[in-house]
Amino acid sequence: MGAYFIGIDYGTGGCKACIIDENAQVLSYAYRQYKIITNQEDFSEHDAKEYWPLTCSMIQECVSKAGIDAESILSIGTSSALPSLVMVDREGQVLHNAYNLMDRRARRQEQWLKEKLGEEAIFKLTGNRIEDHPILVKLLWEKENRPAEYEKIYKALTIDGYIRMKLTGNMTAHHSAGTYYGVAYNLAEGRFEESILEKIGISKEILPDFYRCEDVIGYLSKSAAAETGLRQGTAVAGGQVDCNAGWVGAGAVEVGDIQMNLGTCGNIGVIRDTSSPFKDMFNFRYTTDCMHTYITATTTQTGGQSLRYIKENFSQIETAMEALVPGFDAFDYLNMEAEKIRPGSEGLLVLPYLMGERTPIWDNDARGVVFGLSLHHTKAHLVRAVMEGVAYALYDSFIILKEGGIRINYPLVMNEGGAKSRLWRRIITDVLNVPTVMVENRVGVPYGDAILAAVAVRHFDDFSIAKKKAKYIDYLEPVEQNHGTYMKYYELYKKLYSHVKEDFKTLKEIRS
Repeated sequence: MGAYFIGIDYGTGGCKACIIDENAQVLSYAYRQYKIITNQEDFSEHDAKEYWPLTCSMIQECVSKAGIDAESILSIGTSSALPSLVMVDREGQVLHNAYNLMDRRARRQEQWLKEKLGEEAIFKLTGNRIEDHPILVKLLWEKENRPAEYEKIYKALTIDGYIRMKLTGNMTAHHSAGTYYGVAYNLAEGRFEESILEKIGISKEILPDFYRCEDVIGYLSKSAAAETGLRQGTAVAGGQVDCNAGWVGAGAVEVGDIQMNLGTCGNIGVIRDTSSPFKDMFNFRYTTDCMHTYITATTTQTGGQSLRYIKENFSQIETAMEALVPGFDAFDYLNMEAEKIRPGSEGLLVLPYLMGERTPIWDNDARGVVFGLSLHHTKAHLVRAVMEGVAYALYDSFIILKEGGIRINYPLVMNEGGAKSRLWRRIITDVLNVPTVMVENRVGVPYGDAILAAVAVRHFDDFSIAKKKAKYIDYLEPVEQNHGTYMKYYELYKKLYSHVKEDFKTLKEIRS
């Protein structure tokens, strides 16, 4: 009987699972979509009660597809897009909808923290700037707006933490999530400062116990075994943030390795061996040795989500064709049309800030802008302009990293989501002006989770297997002429944001 491992990830738009064998070969994959609930201004939520039934369904599908005995699955690894928040009572029952990473409701609490603690003090402790995303900030919103319900919260979990609770009964978190709890998390020392928690009025008891990503935090309970079809006593690993899982799965294991995801967000991450923070970027612990290895990451808030928005709201015919024509993919068709348009989209420029923006501008009020629209522009122009706008947003952060002097091992490895589009990869290659490759194994994040599961039970001594198994394809060099064109538009992109920055605030006041 062989040894098998399962990885499960929870993104903003859906969840994925895969099974690997003892040689880190993928045997099966499953995906489920769930609804993003945005029915209130600045809210972005999920129905948290959907997570567990979808998990059981995916596990059963993966086992069936792999054609293996579920008894031979040795361990489970998990991840989720962070920050996320699932509030549970003492019995583990969900109290409200879950927060996902696009939620922007806690701006008032962010401002209060700036005044109460000071921005520099928070940065010095956490290695990250204060904003409205961290879980502790969301808890302040809960405490102020739903005080009676807040008192019922026993633990504040991430999505993957909630799943580990369902698997094992244990309420836990991993250190790569520490930054996403934020505010009181000491990045360098890997612990929460109780004096800060006291100052902001949040009890440490509401926080789960934290473990290394590579730890085994518990074992599959009898009830979870019955629901999933797996063996009671199967080990469950500590878990990791989803971008770490994606990068691990694509072979990022050495200092200086750089990768990009284009999922709901757009992320670029560079592995570092120092906790010294990089200002205006995200700094958090990396999976491969999570108490001593770090990653600095950039994030554009609605990267791949921007193109998904175009598909869902302006491409009804293409989407309908998916159900009518075998093998038809609406995204592929949109790409094919956009590829006919020249770099620069013939004067059409998009600011892709559909839910505010993170690095490097950190503007909660920012919203999408379509600039230069003319009668000769078509949907194909808009699709390409969205791709280019996301590339400019990525470049806006990347150039800071590049000029900051940190070690970067090229080529930049691209995986996940929108990165499957060769056109988008070409645009990003030319805008960033660096060589890029695509990872051949596109199972992505759950693959990194499955490798984590194998490391946690010491089937693999370390994560070097990920580097050995990674195969890179479609090497692209930047085209100088295209980069020159894009830089002209990039300068206009920067000016355009500066011109409308204050107008976003006015728009928010009018809208509310």
